[in-house]
Amino acid sequence: MTARATETRSVAVEREFPHPPAKIWRALTQPHLMEEWLMKNDFAPVVGHRFNLRGDWGGVLDCEILVVEPDKTLSYTWNFAHADAAFNLNSVVTFTIKPTKSGTLLRMEQVGFRPDQRQAFGGANAGWQQFFAKLEEVLVRTG
Repeated sequence: MTARATETRSVAVEREFPHPPAKIWRALTQPHLMEEWLMKNDFAPVVGHRFNLRGDWGGVLDCEILVVEPDKTLSYTWNFAHADAAFNLNSVVTFTIKPTKSGTLLRMEQVGFRPDQRQAFGGANAGWQQFFAKLEEVLVRTG
């Protein structure tokens, strides 16, 4: 197998929010808040917990918590089983939270897109921008 065939790409989004890290953490880990900006879920912030994210488009993502460091790091698998290899995704999403002078810098990186998954990669690029916009709305609305 060539190096090119095993190479993967990642999607990264960073945004600074005028909110403390604890508020960002709540939005990333409380199922009812996650549903508002991400997807329906049966999430629990416990390493090893398996859960599903259910999209409005009918898809179901199979996930497992890998890392939980309150107010700092959250990482989980983000897998989508599909008969078409171009959409059969095995990836990892990692959120990193860093306090700033005016709030919190949130970085999300999703790694694991193969070269033949151009459409899934493009969809993730656009999708995470939309998720972050919805997250911002949730943060503003919640006290």
